[in-house]
Amino acid sequence: MKKVVILIGNYGSGKTEIALNMAVKAAAEGKRTQVIDLDRINDYFRMSDHVRLLDDKKINLVSPTFAGAGITQTNMPAAVGSAFAQDWNLVVFDVGGDPAGALSLARYHMDFAALEPGQLEVYDIINIRRPMSETAEKILKLKADMEGFARQTVTGFIHNSNLQDWASAQDLRDGYGVIREASERSGIPVVYTTGRPQFLEEFLRDEGLDARFVGTPLPLETYMKRSWDNFAHGRL
Repeated sequence: MKKVVILIGNYGSGKTEIALNMAVKAAAEGKRTQVIDLDRINDYFRMSDHVRLLDDKKINLVSPTFAGAGITQTNMPAAVGSAFAQDWNLVVFDVGGDPAGALSLARYHMDFAALEPGQLEVYDIINIRRPMSETAEKILKLKADMEGFARQTVTGFIHNSNLQDWASAQDLRDGYGVIREASERSGIPVVYTTGRPQFLEEFLRDEGLDARFVGTPLPLETYMKRSWDNFAHGRL
């Protein structure tokens, strides 16, 4: 059965990195995989920088910034329609981390509504090291805002706390308590905890972790190598 995963979250939460990892993993398992890039706000961490990787892995990319594919802002909606019309095993939507990004998803509300029960998952990616995600209260407020604009309901949290080049297992430890509180207050499960393999392995050795608030460990290959600090300070 086709699986459709929507990834939402704040700027710098790691949506594109996780989308790439999910897609590459699925393709390696022989699944017909498509990635829809709706993050048209943040061109610095854009999916289309990885065209060669996706092409090598036989992953179909739909993006308005995909050079050579003939996809423009004008015909983007028709290209996105292939996610619903064609026989994919996995489709991953990478959605911009602001109201405009969420609104770009809302135009396909009826297509998502037509999916069979169990086909659609909406995952909110949380990195407590990013603004508006430092506390459970902020996480839940941002989630509610995104749900309203996107016209979708979050079905799971992905814990992806890190500081990019300065990341450590401590980021995951700090995020665990915050995201556990957000999960307990909302009833939304933690479906994945992600991170670079060495940090994820170290975190998982901690005593007292409740598996309900860890979910499935998802080691990440680092594809997005650009500096968040440079982006944040305009040093492109």
